[in-house]
Amino acid sequence: MYKQLNERIFIIDGMDLGLEERTGTYVIREEELTLIDTSASPSVPYIKKGLEELGYQLDQVKYIIVTHIHLDHAGGAGLLLKDCPNAKIVVHPKGARHLVEPERLIAGAKQVYGDKFDKLFDPIVPIPEEQLLVKGEGAQLKIGPSCTLEFWDTPGHANHHFGIVDTKSNGIFAGDTVGIRYEQLAKEGIDFFLPSTSPNQFDPEAMKHAISRMQSQHFSAIYYGHFGMTEKTEMALRQVSEWLDIFMAEAEKTFVEGFGPDELAARLQKRIQKHLQGLGVGEDHEVYQIIQLDLEVSAMGMADYFLKRQKAAASSEIQ
Repeated sequence: MYKQLNERIFIIDGMDLGLEERTGTYVIREEELTLIDTSASPSVPYIKKGLEELGYQLDQVKYIIVTHIHLDHAGGAGLLLKDCPNAKIVVHPKGARHLVEPERLIAGAKQVYGDKFDKLFDPIVPIPEEQLLVKGEGAQLKIGPSCTLEFWDTPGHANHHFGIVDTKSNGIFAGDTVGIRYEQLAKEGIDFFLPSTSPNQFDPEAMKHAISRMQSQHFSAIYYGHFGMTEKTEMALRQVSEWLDIFMAEAEKTFVEGFGPDELAARLQKRIQKHLQGLGVGEDHEVYQIIQLDLEVSAMGMADYFLKRQKAAASSEIQ
């Protein structure tokens, strides 16, 4: 149910989408017990069970930090908060109002997930404004005598996204801004990372900037929303940057040829499968199903980005 990553940080598997090692909740064992990300509401029972196995009561939780407000990271925050009477939700300034009034968040997710929404995300519980703690670029949060978290504004995946720097481990809880880590492959000795370019605020330049900023910091660890930790930080950041270039080039080619996101996802899946098979990953490996899910959403984000860019160019010509 949970895995210990170092002497004070644990990850609880939220069984997101019913899949193991897909989305996790981090537990930072400090004086002020702190959680990072909750996944969607169906993951909340797993979080509660994981905390119980770690020896904690829910009234000991002081902070629940959401890296961003996409429902696979923050959808369960309101539901979990109902049973954590002493906790506050920590959120990016651009995400706060959507946790208080989640209607637009729900509508956006329904556009992406359609009739699967209820099974994957219901219920979405609004969070009382007085239980929110808003943290912007450079803000800090002291959670222990020798542990202060620092918040970085890290758009690219979403405008309401921050990274949380853990000064004690020289690590960063990166959410989705610098990609996805595939634990299914890491367990077999293959370190593989892909960018997450989901709709509707994907910005490749902002994502590149976030990657560069993290590279300059020389972190000892990156903690991913999907899923787990790597200490091979330079390799991970370089790899996701290279794949981002591939994603964008393939997207531009696909859309110029008149195809849509489904075709883009299929083309990227083929390239990734060829790459992984070159590393010895068999064509029947379970990871391909997970990567396909990621690519379907990422392709929609790239389509949305190119459409916005096209509209902006047309508007500029008219002016």
